[in-house]
Amino acid sequence: MLKIYVDADACPVKEEIYKVAGRYQLKVFVVANSPMKIPLSPMIEMVSVSGHFDAADDWIVEKSEPGDILITSDILLADRCVKKNIRVLSPKGIEWTEDNIGSAVASRELMQNLRHMGEMRGGPAPMQKQDRSQFLGKLDQIIQSLKRKSK
Repeated sequence: MLKIYVDADACPVKEEIYKVAGRYQLKVFVVANSPMKIPLSPMIEMVSVSGHFDAADDWIVEKSEPGDILITSDILLADRCVKKNIRVLSPKGIEWTEDNIGSAVASRELMQNLRHMGEMRGGPAPMQKQDRSQFLGKLDQIIQSLKRKSK
């Protein structure tokens, strides 16, 4: 069964995920370092992990299987999951694949170094309506593609 994993601590598109998953009757695992409010549904499960900094990431990598979907802004988690043949989508609608994840990891490292040296400040641009629209379109496309493959 196709499952959606949500790296939920800073995910701005949780409500959109719930709606799409409900339409397709997909199981959603909302994974975070502390409990959060989720809709009452047998198809949506809150997984609160504790321990080290990357505990939620480690849980997702351990439990997810090829053909599942992960929603995350975390490039390093995306990299780990792409290597497991998990479809990975950012909240802004960018699908991470073997073809583009390497450059994203390198860019992340460069930006981190520049921020550490004081050359850069700030973070990613805030979510826009068009980002949400792109996310919804891409999530639907990924689900349709995976459902065709499983027939």
